[in-house]
Amino acid sequence: MTTAISTLKTLRRTHQLLTAQSVVVILLSINRLTDLTLAYVAPNEFLRWVDFNNMLVFPLISTVAFYLLKKEMEYEWVGWNGRFHLSLNLTFIIGLYLLAASYGDHEVTNYLHTRFCLQESSSDLCRIVIFNDDEFSHWIFFLGFVLMNMAIMLYPLIFPYQGTVTRWDTILLVVNGLFIGLGVFANLAFEEIGLDLAVVAVLALVAVGLLVKNGRQPLFIYYTTAYVFGLVSTFIVKGLMP
Repeated sequence: MTTAISTLKTLRRTHQLLTAQSVVVILLSINRLTDLTLAYVAPNEFLRWVDFNNMLVFPLISTVAFYLLKKEMEYEWVGWNGRFHLSLNLTFIIGLYLLAASYGDHEVTNYLHTRFCLQESSSDLCRIVIFNDDEFSHWIFFLGFVLMNMAIMLYPLIFPYQGTVTRWDTILLVVNGLFIGLGVFANLAFEEIGLDLAVVAVLALVAVGLLVKNGRQPLFIYYTTAYVFGLVSTFIVKGLMP
């Protein structure tokens, strides 16, 4: 009993940071799928709240939580430093920048696309807006997403958790992983699938491989749950849909 309580306290901040990501997924879903945030941010109608939140508020919360999780592993878990650590830090920073750039490009052009280019899309201006909205911003988003999440997944190879992952720890990791998996599922199952499916499949394979090879590290459990659930549930729904 003493060991379990001690271990839970050690992983408490990790669970809190992963829960923050789950809350972001819920808020993103509400923001995207309801009419609650369709009002304009300012009288000049430069953006809707849905675009503003997706560009600045939610990515910032998620990024801060990712960074604090990275620092939690570096300072609270036991490990070693070296070139691999530097490489992961650079990967994380590059992924972070690309992810931020993708949100900046996508949310503004998505707003312009929706407001001005749905009916008439043949002009050069609309063609450029639509390309940035539907293609270029997605490319840099997926690249940044893969780099940042891959770096976080690989940090436990340098900073492995030394305590015991209790049953309660596992439950919390799986529950938070399922929230991310639901977000993956919502974005894949009901839209036209493209590069996003390949991205999730690669991350799922990496997560499963790390879990099988290196054992029950907290983030391996978390990422395996998230991406495998998102991938499998998407295949099931796509198979059932006409």
